[in-house]
Amino acid sequence: MANRIVVRGRPLRGKTGATAAAVALFLVLPLLAGAQDYEAGPGTEAAPAGNLPPNAALQRSEEERVAESVAAFLRAARAVIASNQDIINEPTARDKGLTGEAVVRQVVETYRETTGVDPLSTDPASLEGRLLRAQMAAVEEVMNENQATINNPSLGFKGFVPAVFARLVNERFMAKVGDEAEVKVTAPAVLVRNRKALPDDWETAVIETRLLSSEWPEGQPFAEWTERNGRRAYRVIVPEYYSEGCLSCHGEPSGEMDITGYPKEGGKLGDLGGAISITLFR
Repeated sequence: MANRIVVRGRPLRGKTGATAAAVALFLVLPLLAGAQDYEAGPGTEAAPAGNLPPNAALQRSEEERVAESVAAFLRAARAVIASNQDIINEPTARDKGLTGEAVVRQVVETYRETTGVDPLSTDPASLEGRLLRAQMAAVEEVMNENQATINNPSLGFKGFVPAVFARLVNERFMAKVGDEAEVKVTAPAVLVRNRKALPDDWETAVIETRLLSSEWPEGQPFAEWTERNGRRAYRVIVPEYYSEGCLSCHGEPSGEMDITGYPKEGGKLGDLGGAISITLFR
């Protein structure tokens, strides 16, 4: 039997098949359930109640809602690319119809279905509205810029997979609104394939002391007020687990080359495979 993935001596937690299905790529989790308290994370200290900033409770409520929306939109976008993967990799069709405008429409519809909210109904002057529209613009631009690859009739596997797409979208998103927010898909360092996705010190500490703990509630994010780059920031990290669709590249046998040319990690259904990290500057 292949070895389980281990991060600093701690095996990644397994989940049942039914549970893993419940946390599949397209599912929107109740992002901040259980993260209501103003609590300290690794390497930080919580401010005493009397030292909270004015209207802190209201601010936290807003940050929670915004972080949930941003993560939900990213997940919806990845789900759309995953659902179109066969079309993207089709080597004969020259025009797949996956233009930026068409894909944004699909993402908006997926977001509506999974959250019950129309992202276009958000106030464009609000933080949530600005960030959601920046994500829409980022998706549209990334899709339009990759039409030559997607529609290349001489290639089967295009390498334009949800993980690559999400990284490109997040980079474009931060180029637009990096003074207000950052979004990154990261993972335990031993699982990271692209160095740009390596967790920073805060993310590493949360992953190792919280998300990988056997006592951490499955699917529960961790959130706190802290500092990033010398600025006050609300940081959220959302665990993500391997679904069936992930295992073709990240599953067993460990070390076997997957279709992208990377060695498989030996992951199992429901193992912690990554995390969405969101930073909101206030």
